Amino acid sequence: MSLAEQSRPEAAIGVTVTDAPKGLSAICNPGCAAAIWRRQAMPGFQRWIDALDPGQLPDGRVILQPDAVRQTVLQLCQLSGLPDAPERDRLIADIAALADIFAGLMDARYLQLRLTAVATNACRRFHVDAVTARLVCTYRGTGTQYGPSTDGADPQQVATVPTGAPILLRGTLWPGEPPSGLLHRSPPIEGTGETRLVLVLDPVFDLDEVD
Repeated sequence: MSLAEQSRPEAAIGVTVTDAPKGLSAICNPGCAAAIWRRQAMPGFQRWIDALDPGQLPDGRVILQPDAVRQTVLQLCQLSGLPDAPERDRLIADIAALADIFAGLMDARYLQLRLTAVATNACRRFHVDAVTARLVCTYRGTGTQYGPSTDGADPQQVATVPTGAPILLRGTLWPGEPPSGLLHRSPPIEGTGETRLVLVLDPVFDLDEVD
């Protein structure tokens, strides 16, 4: 595990890059604003998902317990017409595994899962999410962009998360100090013909507080 970290007293802007899922727990370190699980995309899977008709990509948003993720994502795939194939099984299993890892790190009984096909400039402004923490994994297309900001302005240095690599980001509701000074956004792709498939996981600690 490598830790690339810059620091200033009033904000956490460190980014941990890890080659193993257990390294995502670095998000709990005071100066760490994000953790990325760097993993190699499987060529066969990537060719398969990149070649799919965008209309077949699963799309949905649901609040559920982690052990219900596998069946729920399967249903989303069936509803979208995603072809039954070993690659589809791999996608479903990977999402379920990420949900288990994230729920364990956050000690969350429920998760809000969003699986979205994106072809527009959704969330193109740099920001920090109004959540405790958020896991984002882009299975198809350009990954999340991020960078440090000392004054809330757009970052001067911007990096892009590799396709297929999960990034775990602190939000504004993170309980510890200092607050995150790392901003992120969805890459602007409108007009390029690109369609991304993005998984977003948020912890849900109290169902009564969900909008």
